[in-house]
Amino acid sequence: MNQRFSIFAVALLALTSCKDESKSDMALNYPATKKVDTTDTYFDTEVKDPYRWLEDDLSDETAQWVKAQNEVTFGYLENIPYRSQMEARLKEIWNYEKLGAPYKEGDYTYYSKNDGLQNQSVIYRKKDGEDKEEVFLDPNTFSEDGTTSLSGLSFSKSGNLAAYSISEGGSDWRKVIVIDAVSRTVVEDTLNDIKFSGISWKGDEGFFYSSYDKPEGSELSAKTDQHKLYYHKLGTPQSEDALIFGGTEEEKHRYVGGRVTEDDKYLMISASVSTNGNKLFLKDLSTPDAPLTAIVDHTDSNTNLLTNEGSTLFLVTDLDAPNQRVVKTDAANPTPENWEDFIAETENVLSPSTGAGYFFAEYMVDAVSKVLQYNYEGELVREVELPGIGSVGRIGGKKEDTTLYYSFTNYKTPGSIYSYNPEDGSSQVYFSPEISFNPDDYESEQVFYESKDGTKVPMIITYKKGLEKNGKNPAMLYGYGGFNISLTPSFSTAMAVWMEQGGIYAVPNLRGGGEYGKEWHDAGTQMQKQNVFDDFIAAGEYLIAEGYTSPEYLAVRGGSNGGLLVGAVMTQRPDLMKVAIPMVGVLDMLRYHTFTAGAGWAYDYGTAEQSKEMFDYLKGYSPVHNVKEGTHYPATLVTTGDHDDRVVPAHSFKFAAELQDKQTGSNPTLIRIETNAGHGAGTPVSKTIELYSDIFSFALYNMGFETLPNQAVLKDEIKG
Repeated sequence: MNQRFSIFAVALLALTSCKDESKSDMALNYPATKKVDTTDTYFDTEVKDPYRWLEDDLSDETAQWVKAQNEVTFGYLENIPYRSQMEARLKEIWNYEKLGAPYKEGDYTYYSKNDGLQNQSVIYRKKDGEDKEEVFLDPNTFSEDGTTSLSGLSFSKSGNLAAYSISEGGSDWRKVIVIDAVSRTVVEDTLNDIKFSGISWKGDEGFFYSSYDKPEGSELSAKTDQHKLYYHKLGTPQSEDALIFGGTEEEKHRYVGGRVTEDDKYLMISASVSTNGNKLFLKDLSTPDAPLTAIVDHTDSNTNLLTNEGSTLFLVTDLDAPNQRVVKTDAANPTPENWEDFIAETENVLSPSTGAGYFFAEYMVDAVSKVLQYNYEGELVREVELPGIGSVGRIGGKKEDTTLYYSFTNYKTPGSIYSYNPEDGSSQVYFSPEISFNPDDYESEQVFYESKDGTKVPMIITYKKGLEKNGKNPAMLYGYGGFNISLTPSFSTAMAVWMEQGGIYAVPNLRGGGEYGKEWHDAGTQMQKQNVFDDFIAAGEYLIAEGYTSPEYLAVRGGSNGGLLVGAVMTQRPDLMKVAIPMVGVLDMLRYHTFTAGAGWAYDYGTAEQSKEMFDYLKGYSPVHNVKEGTHYPATLVTTGDHDDRVVPAHSFKFAAELQDKQTGSNPTLIRIETNAGHGAGTPVSKTIELYSDIFSFALYNMGFETLPNQAVLKDEIKG
């Protein structure tokens, strides 16, 4: 029912920003957004969709709407008196060297490094026995504005060849370039139209990758639901790549991936119809034309290969183990009835890895890391002594590695890299950043609060020492709550600036996440999705009741599924917060599954066509459908990117249009649309800094701050 219409007229709407009466108002003139008589029928219920036309990302009319909205939004932001100061401080604190954990490929050790303000991190390397470093890949040379990013890098078994993928403008569609890793020269034509894919080499002969057929219409919004696994043999054109799995009309899989074992003996294929649950297949690469063997032939659980030792497979699975376990089995008889527990399930969620001939079992204990080391006999070697309370990055590497590396961070400590000796269990600082921020001036505390139904939910609250609980502290409540994703403690350079200004940073571990295993995840899905919103609301109420902040000083923020969280909570409880920042959000719950790979999210959300009960439930909280006339909504800054093909920007467009049409009172309802940007991954540092300077300035300004709360952290030249 999409239709094209003539250019819309711009009307003036006299609205003002939310400020105390004693402060000067900032006038806003919103562009008029036309309404079109578009109606869908679900189970005999008619649902109007007046802004359906904004779903057409190829339309000149949509482009003009985007331009008009950005003019209003940036006009508002540019008039916040300390926006430039905020951006200057973000640049200053961001300008420190960042290093990734090193890894060995062939005769070289590789690592990523950013000197501070580079838009994209650079891949460096050192040859064995030499201290001289050289640039291997510099993504900053891929495009003038830094919007083309490196999204993947994979080396052949010898380390002599490499294939890397790039994203242009933040899109999930990728191009893959194959190079001679020693000379860094391109060896063949670029592979195109690859999406949601790793690159897994078979020897030095070629590699496996995944993609969809290019959809008809817009590649940024049209539905893609038939993922396929291909094999590319070097020296042959992409058109001749062999289809290994997928592509049958009888059975469609939305997510397919292939991985070759470290010894090149087996190909493991994972196939899913949703973001949860997968089938797992095995192919013996040492036997020509070997058939696929099903290890798990259903999608009721998650099972993947961890490693192998000859024909012995080590699998990580939540089948009959909601918190996950590691099992071992023989490739000749790999089905579940032949599995033997290797690392049994515990009360804490397991995330295992391997390296240097050992297994490392990382557990989340109330969202904080604990790591146990095992040998290949399944015997506990030791508990790894971590640098503190926080999140440890994956301890892993190749079997022949003698030194392993891991990262460690928490909400007030920038990430450092540690080397680990797996034989004696000792860790040494490999790299510690020098940043203009003193963690000793801040503290984090973990609290457990009660949600609406009595469930205990953990939350970590971080702030500057000496905080007075007087209800007047600006607070940023951040949440996600979905897709089995866990929010563990990690340092954010941007949030460090927020906390410098006396701001509180609070992160609850909502249901729908993976912090307490499958049961915790499922408790926030489909007909139980309201639990997630209730958990978030209860987190805000806790911060207010305990005097950390008050509704006039509370901002809520979340991205993607977290954008849905913010949209739902601000429409259900607009009185709870002063500021709402829904970022790249899933906001139209009746149509999300009709765009790109959105149908794959149905495990968490359900769909409007699933049943009348599910339709009624989705419509009951869908942010786009629950903006009500005559309501005082908080000051809202919706953010999205025009190249977001994960959660298409139409979600944000329609939600912003509804808010601007129905908002009562003077709180601004703006949408910030980043051009040539996607869902977030690979965003240039310069654009990231601009985004956070706008978010923080918008939040503080609408909390009533005419100047920054803490000018002391700004250098004299910045104060200007």
